[in-house]
Formats: sequence, structure tokens, C-alpha cells
Amino acid sequence: MDPSTKPVLVIAPHPDDEILGVGGTIAKYANQGYPVTVLTVSGHTPPLYPPGVYEETVEEALKAHALVGVTDSRFLELPCTMLGDVPVHELNGLILETVRSVQPSVVLCPYPDRHIDHRLVFDATMVATRPVDIGGGIEILAAYETLSETHWNAPHIEPNFVPNWVVNITDFLELKKRALACYVSQISEFPGPRSVEANIALATFRGTQAGFAYGEGLHIVRMCS
Repeated sequence: MDPSTKPVLVIAPHPDDEILGVGGTIAKYANQGYPVTVLTVSGHTPPLYPPGVYEETVEEALKAHALVGVTDSRFLELPCTMLGDVPVHELNGLILETVRSVQPSVVLCPYPDRHIDHRLVFDATMVATRPVDIGGGIEILAAYETLSETHWNAPHIEPNFVPNWVVNITDFLELKKRALACYVSQISEFPGPRSVEANIALATFRGTQAGFAYGEGLHIVRMCS
């Protein structure tokens, strides 16, 4: 089947989560001809952040998306760390609206880790992608890991991230590095967990777990064909 008829939807709680988690996977899908939409749910808006910070991160996101081949970048502009103040049905509905619009065959969402926004976006995605109505066309639903959050869960008390799908991004690692570098305001210097070096280390670990040089780990929630 023509890949252009099988859209990919990546749901990111914040600008940079999509590149940290699946930047190489996005580039690989785009290179193969799949249209990729990235929905960024929240951002660095007032009252927690000064005016102008949000616009800066959106500009960084658009540069990163252009590098990895995203065809459609969408932003909900909800305030980050305050998603808990949004009524559950409203957050579910906003993500469902995008699912209905994109009609994706693949949905990649954040793993429910230490960050409350990641958990809430994961929960809302699970509702919006139920295998009924438009969700019945989703062939793969998977959760990605995000350095600085996923690996800070309390072991055995909270769910541990254990990938059951590793995407070979060896040919796309350089693109991922360049896309990460676009997030000047978000990516830290080594040994920060959001540093480019830490991301290469994780990609090396995930790749060698699966028998190749560099990979991105995901946990498949549902797969059908």
C-alpha cells in the first residue's frame, strides 16, 4: 500500500518531547513517504513563563520538524504543568479532534512517566485512540520514552519503561542530533539528561539491545492489521 495513505501521528506533551523520544523514527517514516503530524499539547506559556518564551519554543519546534520531515505541526497552546486544570473531557476531546482529522495508521505518544503532563497526555491518548469509530483504523499505538522523565519513575512502584519495539535509526541519527540542537532553550549541556550526548548514549544502548548501532525504544500498546 502507498505509505502516503497511512498517516503517522506523534503526540508530544511539550515542544522537544517528540524529538527526544522519536526524532529518528519520525525522520525514518518521513523518508519512507509517510505523512507525519506532530501534535504538541502544551507549552511554556504564562503564568509560569514570561511572555515570548512560548513563541521561542514553537519557532524551535518548527525548525526541528522541518529537518526530520514533519508535514503538519499543530500546537494546542495549553500551559505546561497545568494540564491537570483542564477538564478531562476537554483534553480527551482536543486529542480526539486531531485523531479524527489526521486518521492515523500509527500513533506514538508519551510513556506515562514522572512528568504529570506526560501521564495526562498518555491517558487522554488512550481514550482518543480506542479501537472504535476512527480509532479502529489505527494499526500501531505505541508509547515512547523521554530522557529526564521516563527513567526517573520509582522502580516497581510506578511502571518501568520496557521497550518491546526498537526502531533502527542508524541512518537518521545525524538528523536527530541536528533537530535536537534546534531546541536551544530546552536541550542542556552534558551531563544533563537532555543533552545531545545523553541522547546518543540512549540510542546506542537501545540499538545494541536490538542488534544494530542506534535505536529508539517504544512500548507497543496495541498492534493490529
